[in-house]
Amino acid sequence: MKSIFIASNENLHRELEAIGAARTPSIAISAFNDSLHKAAGLLSSEAPQLVIFDASNCDAGEFAALEKLTAQHPQTAFMLLSPDQSPQFLIRAMRAGAREVLPLPLDAKSVNEALERVVRKASAQARHGKIISFISCKGGSGATFLATNFGHALAAQRQKKVLLIDLNQQFGDAALYVSDQKPAMTLSDVCAQIGRLDAAFLESCLIEVSPGFGILAASDDPARSSDLTPEHIETILRLARGCYDYIILDVGRQIDAVTIRALDNADLIHPVLQLALPYLRDGRRLLDIFRALGYARDKIRPIVNRYEAGGKLQISDLESVLGGVAACIIPNNYTAVSESINQGVPILNLARRGAVAKNLIGLAEKTAGLRHIESKGLLERLFNLGQFGRTRA
Repeated sequence: MKSIFIASNENLHRELEAIGAARTPSIAISAFNDSLHKAAGLLSSEAPQLVIFDASNCDAGEFAALEKLTAQHPQTAFMLLSPDQSPQFLIRAMRAGAREVLPLPLDAKSVNEALERVVRKASAQARHGKIISFISCKGGSGATFLATNFGHALAAQRQKKVLLIDLNQQFGDAALYVSDQKPAMTLSDVCAQIGRLDAAFLESCLIEVSPGFGILAASDDPARSSDLTPEHIETILRLARGCYDYIILDVGRQIDAVTIRALDNADLIHPVLQLALPYLRDGRRLLDIFRALGYARDKIRPIVNRYEAGGKLQISDLESVLGGVAACIIPNNYTAVSESINQGVPILNLARRGAVAKNLIGLAEKTAGLRHIESKGLLERLFNLGQFGRTRA
């Protein structure tokens, strides 16, 4: 939990630091030596979950500043410290939006109890974002185009807060599909500074495509792919779940320790393929890998891209080979899709009434009602791999 102490009393800060550090898990409490009047910029940039303020000499102006800050930051808990515990002071503090008012001198037990209440409330308010992975069955399937435009559709149509993480560390270019911005920070940069990772830092590293939709770009240097470890992706996804409604993973095509850890965390996996024999063959192989990893059958939902009704292979062929129904069918519209990619603009902004955009909106609508799918435990994965498809190719 990110916490800030606003006061000039260094001894009081040291006491709070010691109490926070003794907790499990610990709470780091940073000091800000100034008044509430000058804290607005700090709260906007740091986005702390808890603000502790030494209100020993709180006047009417500071109560007014407190009331303004609590209104601007409803997700932040404000805790006041004061030797004055009179009913008049407590009522005034409550009206200004303080969640806790603790007496001075500090009592460690009272502080710990108050911190526990704040932590519980913050946990209850936190998002539990769903993680959705897009993975190519074969190169050129269009998985990156679908992942980026699906993320944009979720944010634009459902007013969801969406994060897309480009996990293709060798040829990642997801941001180019929907934006012309150059990333200031990439996934490799985040991994290099994983110790300072919090919601504000993660947000600052994103390319903002549209309101509510940001992309954490892959590094443009393939040599830095080793910067990302399974532990890094676990840490990033754990934080992201609490900050975003949906986390979209553009996995690329490779299966390694990092992508497996990402897929383990996913609520849904969308293998993307086209109706051609090489795609169906590789799609079957990919499903065999997922079966060996113990992924639940209803976690895997293939998407057919660039579908043409008059082709030799039809949806029934896909269902026969893969043993399941496609989650979504994206029709072929080369002109609209190419224009979208070349301009770096979401297809909903260019061809909203086209079939591609409509089907992506439909997938977003369907996904928004998704319930969380529990991952299998280790023993189940070792001893009960289960059946993925009805038939094999």
